[in-house]
Amino acid sequence: MSDQTAQKRIAEFVKAHGKPDTAVKAVVEPIGRAGARIVLVGADGAMGDVMTKDVESATAAVEAAAGVEQAEWDRETTAAAKIGPAHRRKMAKMQS
Repeated sequence: MSDQTAQKRIAEFVKAHGKPDTAVKAVVEPIGRAGARIVLVGADGAMGDVMTKDVESATAAVEAAAGVEQAEWDRETTAAAKIGPAHRRKMAKMQS
C-alpha cells in the first residue's frame, strides 16, 4: 500500500471513529517481510488496521495523521479497544 493510501485510510478511520477531545491510538507492529501493520483504536473502541511496506512508512503515516497518537499495547490502549461478539467468534474459529 502506498504512503498516501495509508494516510487516507487512517484519516477515514479518524473521521468515523475519532472524537475532537480524544485521539485515535495507533500501534505500529512489524510483520516481517510483509511490512508493518498499524492497528487503530478509535475513541469509540472500534478497531481497524492499515498495512504498509515497512515500519518506517507506518510510523511516518501515523505522525502525519491529525487526531492520532502513537501508542503501545499498554493498559490504556488495551482497555480502549472494544471487541465485539462477532470478532471473538472469528478469532475462536482461527484457533481451532
